[in-house]
Amino acid sequence: MKSAFPILLLVVLVSSFTSDSFKSYPQDYFRSPVSYPLRLSGTFGELRPNHLHAGIDIKPPSKSTGDPIFAVADGWVSRVKVSPRGYGNCLYVDHPNGYTSVYAHLQKFPDSLAQFIKEQQYLKQSFDMELFPEKGKFPFKKGDQVGKLGLSGRTYGAHLHFEIRDTKTEKPINPLLFGLKVTDNLPPKLHQLKLYKLNPEYRTLGTHKYNLLKGKSDYYIKGDTLVIGAWRVGLAVKAFDHMNYVTNWNGPYSIELIVDGQPVYGFEMETFAFSETRYLNAHLDYEERVTKKSYFHRCFKLPGNQLSIYEEAINDGVIPLEIGRAKKVEIISKDVAGNSAKLTFYLKRGIVKPFADTRSYNYVVPYDSPSAILGDGADFFFDEGTFYEKTFMHYHVSQELAPNIHSSIHSIGEKTFPVHKHFEIRITPTDLPAAQRSKAVIAYCEDQNLLSSLGGKWEGDELVAKARTMGDFCITTDLKKPTITPLNVKSWMGKGFTISFRIKDEFSGIKSYSATVDGTWILMEYDEKNARLFHKFDGKIPKGKHNFVLTVTDNRDNVSTYSKEFSN
Repeated sequence: MKSAFPILLLVVLVSSFTSDSFKSYPQDYFRSPVSYPLRLSGTFGELRPNHLHAGIDIKPPSKSTGDPIFAVADGWVSRVKVSPRGYGNCLYVDHPNGYTSVYAHLQKFPDSLAQFIKEQQYLKQSFDMELFPEKGKFPFKKGDQVGKLGLSGRTYGAHLHFEIRDTKTEKPINPLLFGLKVTDNLPPKLHQLKLYKLNPEYRTLGTHKYNLLKGKSDYYIKGDTLVIGAWRVGLAVKAFDHMNYVTNWNGPYSIELIVDGQPVYGFEMETFAFSETRYLNAHLDYEERVTKKSYFHRCFKLPGNQLSIYEEAINDGVIPLEIGRAKKVEIISKDVAGNSAKLTFYLKRGIVKPFADTRSYNYVVPYDSPSAILGDGADFFFDEGTFYEKTFMHYHVSQELAPNIHSSIHSIGEKTFPVHKHFEIRITPTDLPAAQRSKAVIAYCEDQNLLSSLGGKWEGDELVAKARTMGDFCITTDLKKPTITPLNVKSWMGKGFTISFRIKDEFSGIKSYSATVDGTWILMEYDEKNARLFHKFDGKIPKGKHNFVLTVTDNRDNVSTYSKEFSN
């Protein structure tokens, strides 16, 4: 057995659990950012892939774009960002009371601000833009229109993503703690319980799921008492919040675990730092999310979990079991409005059978110190904090005869292992032609043998890249040019006409795009999720005959060009 680290003892801190849910936030300072009742399709702290949701998502009544969005208080624009991904068109407004309001996925900005942004885009010849206007350049009064609701960036349904942040720390805070009113007299719902048998280091030895039944008041488990063949267990619960007038399954505000009347674990979705949001992958059951798109809140902490949402816990929420004595367990989930749902059942220790570890592994990787796996033609380097717990890793090498694969296939771990930090991969090619060296990338083999590019740079004879997922890696090449598909192109394109294209790259991804008319750069707006590139002619081009040229480059410098003669 190889070991990538010396065995360390796990120190368990025992402390009391306290709750101080609602801090003193101003209740009458902020108005709603919309003119209609708040209906939420997403709540603060909701579990999302690889991150916690940092705001609330407000649904428009018509499910369409264009509704006016209003400043929630007096303030000034401190930051504005335009991006084809993420928050899309996003506005940040600082307020005199020390908070910042954030309005994301906007369809458009106010005219004066939009003109300022466009000038900067032409100056820097870039659609992507992040600007920090001087204080007071773009002031707003409470209730002034700051934009229109849209679906820019990484979103597939029209809504306003709204945040309130502490201006100094930039930490987002649950907006519903500031007195914003949402009609909600519905309690959360509890769907399933998952139980983990744990060894003394809290390594999972086995799991079992139980469907939850709803009684007149509380939830319960069939049979009332669970007899478990383990010395200690951890629990997780699938819980969602529900609100009046919407069908969305949103995230709960808090969950508390009580054993024999004593609180031993709990969290509240009050605030967190963006730097810690990926610790969500330690908070939830990562394997359930990846394999079943199922979201379970753990009610015990993995040793490498540094999320700040937790109250002080006893034994990190792990429950020791006893023979002949049942422990009463209560799990309570609440929303911001104070509605609650409770699960009550009993746990008792049964016969503990010797654990036979049938899983195959040849490396043990720590979570709390750097480590490396030096393989046959590939090396992997992990910083401290790459994982959330001691990880039992299997590494093996296999051969691939496909002509576009230029190394062995290096398989490490499983895609169900959560990874917090990027780790470094170094692979030596086997038969890469010298002429294709500049086109080489490290590829990750996804489901159904689909390859995705991690990019990479050469350091001597090794290609080096970063990854954040366990699985299969190899070297391949990207020799194909991006594709440019005209969607709306005419021989006459005058003022008000929108020229548009779909641009795609099959493998390494789009690195850049640029368009000119008669050699002069023009702004092309990019909707990444729909791969759509477009420009609306504004009448600034003199009348006559012109030459339009669009150039698209991928991340391995394969270039495609489209040109069109037109008149206006």
